[in-house]
Amino acid sequence: MSYAAVIEPFRAANRLSGRELYEWRHYSVDGEPARPSTGVTMQVDGMIDGNADVDMMFVFAGGNPALFDNRTTFAALRRLSTRGIVIGGVSGGAFLLARAELLEGYRCTIHWEHEPAFIETFPDLEVERGLFVIDRRRITCAGGTAGLDLVAELIASTHGPDLAQLVSDWYLRTHKRPAEGAQRAAVSQRYRVSHPGLVATLEAMEANKETPLEREALAFTAGVSVRQLERLFRTQMRTTIREHYLRIRLDESMRLLRETDLSTVMVAVTCGFSSSSHFSRSFRQRFAMSPGQARASSHSP
Repeated sequence: MSYAAVIEPFRAANRLSGRELYEWRHYSVDGEPARPSTGVTMQVDGMIDGNADVDMMFVFAGGNPALFDNRTTFAALRRLSTRGIVIGGVSGGAFLLARAELLEGYRCTIHWEHEPAFIETFPDLEVERGLFVIDRRRITCAGGTAGLDLVAELIASTHGPDLAQLVSDWYLRTHKRPAEGAQRAAVSQRYRVSHPGLVATLEAMEANKETPLEREALAFTAGVSVRQLERLFRTQMRTTIREHYLRIRLDESMRLLRETDLSTVMVAVTCGFSSSSHFSRSFRQRFAMSPGQARASSHSP
């Protein structure tokens, strides 16, 4: 989806304008056909190197981009950058750009699933939570359907808003999403809850994983008593405050184990566990595997 959402609007711009405004080439790490997660082999024009004759280079990275470590590719991207070529990272592509040291001093974004690991790995980068970021000669996009929003913006800036609108209509994009638009649905939509106090509590939980808030603090945020908040969780969430908060933190720990080199102890601390044994026990109950097994499975071919 990340790839199609970026390339298709360029194709549509050519078709709808009746002119060849854009052309594109495909490169892989080794010049061999690329095999996306769909399993459909994609032919490429060659191996990525610093001499590619392009104006803009998009780097697509799905799966677990934190595991990608190819110095030849990073060197090629740096070479392209020194030539003044615009470099873009889509979905997990920002991970590759960061490892190539191409995001220092630039604003950037990344898919929400990779964000915790990205921030832990590159704490000095200026990460935003929007759909895409265009900062001088760096472009980052959260992936998914956000590529359509990004490319519509690029088309509008180069060939005018009328063509961009035609492209949007072509793909049934009925409203413009700004760069800073949310990557995920609001808490109320994701959990299908409407009580304002419960919504505020869920938002507070997601914002405070490393230092979990006590039930009293959550109840204060919700503007209700602890007993009332527990009742809201039971009736609308079919769980308890403690169980839901624990699930949020454990899901975060799984992402960090798979996409960072943080030790299990550090992952536990980052996700609000004061005891490694408590973390390991809770993790096994949630995922039916140990933290070590989760990390090993993410690094297996």
